[in-house]
Amino acid sequence: MASSLYSNAQHVDFDSVLGMDDPGMVSMFEALMASGLRGFLGCPAVVYEDALVDFFENASVRNGVVFSTVGGQIVKISEKLFAESFELPVDGLGDLSEMLKDAIFDARSIVSLSGEQINLSGRKNQMKMPYRLLCDIVAKAISVKAGSFNAITVEKFSLMTVVVCGVKMNWAKFLFGILKKMVAAKSKHAKGFAIQISLLLATFPTVELGEASAFPASKILSKKTVLRFVSINDRDGAEEIKEAAKKKAVSKKRTAADIEAAVPKKKRTSKKKSISSISSLEMVAVAEEAVPIQQVAEQLDIEEPRCSSADAVDLIIQQVLDETRLLIPEDIYSLLIRVLIDIFDRVCKRTVF
Repeated sequence: MASSLYSNAQHVDFDSVLGMDDPGMVSMFEALMASGLRGFLGCPAVVYEDALVDFFENASVRNGVVFSTVGGQIVKISEKLFAESFELPVDGLGDLSEMLKDAIFDARSIVSLSGEQINLSGRKNQMKMPYRLLCDIVAKAISVKAGSFNAITVEKFSLMTVVVCGVKMNWAKFLFGILKKMVAAKSKHAKGFAIQISLLLATFPTVELGEASAFPASKILSKKTVLRFVSINDRDGAEEIKEAAKKKAVSKKRTAADIEAAVPKKKRTSKKKSISSISSLEMVAVAEEAVPIQQVAEQLDIEEPRCSSADAVDLIIQQVLDETRLLIPEDIYSLLIRVLIDIFDRVCKRTVF
């Protein structure tokens, strides 16, 4: 079914949306017109479904020109024909990689709902409502990319910057480049431009187009559909805020596991005192009985100097010898001295100092 070729498409009824009472929305659509996209986004919304199916089944790109066979007739679409059919600008940037960083920097603040620069890897709910709609338009009607339309990408935001900051864009080259990607061999690019291709095919008098179909009104941006878009996005935004609040509240609740981990468990202790405990008590007792440092210092000051342990031993030996000499004869005393000296020498040799 050809309807699958425009299931996510969007078209613009400029006469309707420019009459809205929403200054923000009107300003955004006026910027689209000033960018040079009115002829492309606002052309008559007619679709030739049978011709579209033929066109995409048989299309290819040769030497920068799109060729196809529709109803047995060869059609050839060049960039020049494409530009003239929709009155597209042919001057300015031909590639988004040429976009000035300063322009993107400014646009990030202009479209922001909070006033702070938006995150280019975030979601479109960061933006004011008119720019959320512009994000949808560049995704569905211009770049024609499948995937999440709520996510902001660098490509989508660069296209938005062209409109928001009034950057000159060679829309003829850019949009025709997308058409070539749609029909290129082994291309995975989503199919689109259903209305525009239908109008281009109508310029070939020998091509049988089949019965025309009106483009679904729900996919044309008018006062009614824009208000519906705002209502849906307001509701979704409220639900997102509510969901975020719930998650925050849940995160504040402490689970049983968290409480158990936070409260330290009481360790079971035995009645028997450990060695370390006894040692601690003994140290405390010793500390309590200890003599103050000042008192110790005073005692050291008044005490007389004492002899060393070696001197004391010598004095004792000498005293014993003197007393022994008085009790025994001289010859026996001399023998005893020699024996004692011999014993002393042996003891000294065995002792390690």
